[in-house]
Amino acid sequence: MTFGTRGFLAGISMIAMLGTGTVGVRANDSLLKAQSDSNQWAVAGHDYANTRFSPLNQINAENAGKLSLAYSFSLASLRSNESSPIVIGNTLYVSTSWGPKYVYALDAATGARKWTYEPEIPDDVLQYACCDVNNRGVSYADGKIFVGRLDGKLTALDAATGKALWTAKVVDYKQGSVITSPPLVVRDKVITGFGGGEYGVRGALQAFDINTGKLAWQTYTVPTPEEPGGDTWKGDSAQHGGGAAWLVGSYDPKTDTVYWGTSNPGPWNTAVRSTGNGDFGKLTNLYTASTLALDPNTGKIKWHIQTTPADAWDYDGVNEAVLADLNIGGSNVPALMKADRNGFFFVANRETGKVLSAEKYVFSNWAQKFDLATMRAVEDPDKRPGPGHPAKDICPNLIGGKNWQPMSFNPQTGLVYIPSNNVCMDWSVSDVAYKRGVFYLGAEFPTKEGPGGFLGELVAWDPVNQKKVWSIKEDLPFNGGTLTTGGGLVFAGNIHGDFRAIDAKSGKMLWSKNLGSGIGAGPVTYMVDGKQYVAIVVGRTAALPAFLGEVGKKMTAAAPEGGSLFVFSVQ
Repeated sequence: MTFGTRGFLAGISMIAMLGTGTVGVRANDSLLKAQSDSNQWAVAGHDYANTRFSPLNQINAENAGKLSLAYSFSLASLRSNESSPIVIGNTLYVSTSWGPKYVYALDAATGARKWTYEPEIPDDVLQYACCDVNNRGVSYADGKIFVGRLDGKLTALDAATGKALWTAKVVDYKQGSVITSPPLVVRDKVITGFGGGEYGVRGALQAFDINTGKLAWQTYTVPTPEEPGGDTWKGDSAQHGGGAAWLVGSYDPKTDTVYWGTSNPGPWNTAVRSTGNGDFGKLTNLYTASTLALDPNTGKIKWHIQTTPADAWDYDGVNEAVLADLNIGGSNVPALMKADRNGFFFVANRETGKVLSAEKYVFSNWAQKFDLATMRAVEDPDKRPGPGHPAKDICPNLIGGKNWQPMSFNPQTGLVYIPSNNVCMDWSVSDVAYKRGVFYLGAEFPTKEGPGGFLGELVAWDPVNQKKVWSIKEDLPFNGGTLTTGGGLVFAGNIHGDFRAIDAKSGKMLWSKNLGSGIGAGPVTYMVDGKQYVAIVVGRTAALPAFLGEVGKKMTAAAPEGGSLFVFSVQ
């Protein structure tokens, strides 16, 4: 049970709780104010803690069946629309795929367009975007909207007019480094990562001045030989070692700490960067497949948790860190929760970095367990591929037990709602040489269906007792992110385009509507003029199925491409 009682946070936002007791440490005032207003959806994960929990309860388990369309809006862009809108005041901001092709400001109650921003995105970005031309949303602070772009740039817009205020070059996209996720604003800094783990880039996080776009700091997430931790890499392999921080960050104002996940190491053939087998010793490839805790003022890494040392399966560690205070063993623990791609659900003390528990939340056979004493998985040696040692029937697949689609945490139920996958694979490695701007893999990975006759599952997970409470099985993987509310609900979509309202305690389906294209994005909710709305972006992935063989063909056939925003309310 969290915070001692089920309903403790029903009327306040998680960010207010995390900010309590802060002395001399302040996040961006405008963003804190926006997050403290439960009517708004101020950042991608609703709050700095990435809980995706809204205390709004006008729409609830009793009336969810009466949900109807308030309005829809065509995004005018197909393919992998993955944005979670943000809502500031009565304005909804949403970005599209392809760059983004557009950023729109809409009247949040009616869908009337206020302004449109159309950046000039080069035509060749697709070849440098590993896993589609997606964009997962924008960020807000100080009257500005911030958007990361597929051409490796970060742009600040005037929130009232859409006028571009500054654009900063973050990275050269032609090395395979696109930006697909919204940045994190802490005080006067806009922090962003970029993708490219599959292209052999060297990952980094960078902070830019909120007013000028000037670079404030840069922290590489992979150490080279002359740097601390550089001896965890074979030779000079760290120069192309991946570790890209391409998803979203979290922030704890109390300790003034930013948390960010890092991607797989490159290349996928572990013999290039480590030993090529399970006896990797110190060649763990820091700081890949990890969660990093950083000082937002300087970018200095305070501590890290490496969840898959010397990764051999593309168990990308970028999944979001969700912050909450949990009652564990009778003590109130400042926790960090992460549903890792490797199939383990991690709970750590977010102030110290100590891992408190790590248990399997999906079927996983590459490791027997995660040993907290050694901070390494107890691997099944037959499941670690390497030169001369192809591996069969490895679970989970490289898309992970959970991919980028966001989970949510409800402090009233004490449960986390995880969009999980049940897919497996074979894996064999091959020789590979680095070439700038092309895939740097060195592996083949045919996909197999997971056991049990289902490929996806919405899992309600108890993070304290580390057990499944209820679940909804899906015939396909890669389903949508989740939202949970003070009305006792979970909202989630699937790749068929079914958008559902579900009872957060029991898992009972209360309402469902097919929206015409597959859903990957996380829903949001907000209130304008006393009416609560729920919004979801639809538009299924087009590139990822190509990695998944016959399973991918089923995903493509499940729904057509699309690109729309749908907003619902109880009329």
